[in-house]
Amino acid sequence: MIDNLDKLIISTLQDNARVSYAEMAKSFGVSPATIHVRVEKLRQAGIITGTHIRVDARKLGYDVCCFIGINLARAGDYPNALAKLQALPEVIEAHYTTGKYSIFVKVMVPSIDDLQQLLIHKIQSIAEVQATETLISLQQPIQRPVPVQ
Repeated sequence: MIDNLDKLIISTLQDNARVSYAEMAKSFGVSPATIHVRVEKLRQAGIITGTHIRVDARKLGYDVCCFIGINLARAGDYPNALAKLQALPEVIEAHYTTGKYSIFVKVMVPSIDDLQQLLIHKIQSIAEVQATETLISLQQPIQRPVPVQ
């Protein structure tokens, strides 16, 4: 179980993963050693799984973000299709879903032409893929971490 101090630590690190233990300790009225112990406990429990930075994809040349719903020929095709999708660096997220699609992926590419090439030559050529539907993201007005309850 996590307590209020753990929740404060998680929220703080989600906002700024570079904040020092001393800074957090001062804000929360505890010692830096307490923060260190709590963070390690949260890591060992698998609650904190890493430290990440956010990158502006457009400044790296990735101007097109899209989501592709993928229908598989058979449900049993999931492991093979997933392995092939995982090999594509343009696929930055994949979700096994219920509903209309078997797999829903997030893709980042430099241009619409690159998206077309990815779809035709890489994704739609996967034998297990029966059909795709592509949704292009025009903007991402909300991007935030999961709330800590």
